Amino acid sequence: MQTAKRLEGIGEYYFSQKLREIDELNKQGKNIINLGIGSPDLPPHPDVIKTLQEESAKPNVHAYQSYKGSPVLRKAMSDWYNTWYGVELNPDTEILPLIGSKEGIMHICMTYLNEGDEALVPNPGYPTYSSAVKLAGGTIRSYELKEDLNWHPDFEELAKADLSKVKLMFVNYPHMPTGKLPEESFFKQLISFAKKKDILIIHDNPYSFILNDNPSSLLAIEGAKEVVLELNSLSKSQNMAGWRVGMLCGAKERIEEVLRFKSNMDSGMFLPVQLAAAKALGLGKDWYDEVNAVYRARREKAFQILDLLKCTYSKDQAGMFIWAKIPEKYKTGFELSDEVLYNSNVFITPGGIFGNAGDKYVRVSLCSNEVKLIESIDRIKKTLS
Repeated sequence: MQTAKRLEGIGEYYFSQKLREIDELNKQGKNIINLGIGSPDLPPHPDVIKTLQEESAKPNVHAYQSYKGSPVLRKAMSDWYNTWYGVELNPDTEILPLIGSKEGIMHICMTYLNEGDEALVPNPGYPTYSSAVKLAGGTIRSYELKEDLNWHPDFEELAKADLSKVKLMFVNYPHMPTGKLPEESFFKQLISFAKKKDILIIHDNPYSFILNDNPSSLLAIEGAKEVVLELNSLSKSQNMAGWRVGMLCGAKERIEEVLRFKSNMDSGMFLPVQLAAAKALGLGKDWYDEVNAVYRARREKAFQILDLLKCTYSKDQAGMFIWAKIPEKYKTGFELSDEVLYNSNVFITPGGIFGNAGDKYVRVSLCSNEVKLIESIDRIKKTLS
């Protein structure tokens, strides 16, 4: 039996492979500290868990659910966008709950890309953008993000290129992996570019609340709904990564188009999960302050690790990672990552997995507690001494 051609060039997800290797090292007694993956180790708010428990015990919540999600959840998502981003969304027509925003990336590509169509994908950027474009039969047009351009697209360079086959452009600010925060002027420039080139912008926005005092949405820019679909998620902001709850926001017509594909792929989310997610979205500023206080303390320890490794980095980063440039003595971040893994039993992510523009960088996750971060510092110090 041969696999489908659509899988050609699609490898196993890097972290899937690396976690297997780390498991083998742990079986050898290495006790690896994993500072790679951005899976929040903190729990959701107790009231969210209580809601799930109470709703799950009811006898009438176990049937198939609406393909468009519970009206309660859509209303909560609409209120959340209004409260924190200043964006008004019609909960009945402009919001589509997702089983995690990662599936939304695939749904969008399958909805809009035909064979021969192109999508602009950031380099460095989230690897799933490229995989989804390929799986949908589209062609990747990589656009490089450079530190000296503030990790923004080079619009002048893009304007010179033939973009006649480009239908989608993936962007992600606060950016992962670089942690770059967005500015309103950049968002306006992005909207203007999309309108001139007749491109649909896909803005992936899961990190806006993490180590960022001013959460923002691309949909807050005037005219954005004409050219933007925005993905968001409860994975990071609400510590609900394993619950798989996300959302797609945009114009009624776009939501209906994506729903045509999505409704053939799943049968909705478990209702108690949706109601618990609605509870999570109603949490106040105290919740985000508490979460960010933890990440802020961890970030200081991550800075110490990177200082020991003689990496350079900006302290003005959002999200749950620290992106850092490696010392010149290393050819790539893979080299530094492997050295730290095999010598110090600490795993940090090589930047090259996000595209070759990240080859000279590494990324440290803040999803391990301070005890593990301090232990990582001690291990690396011993290796260096």
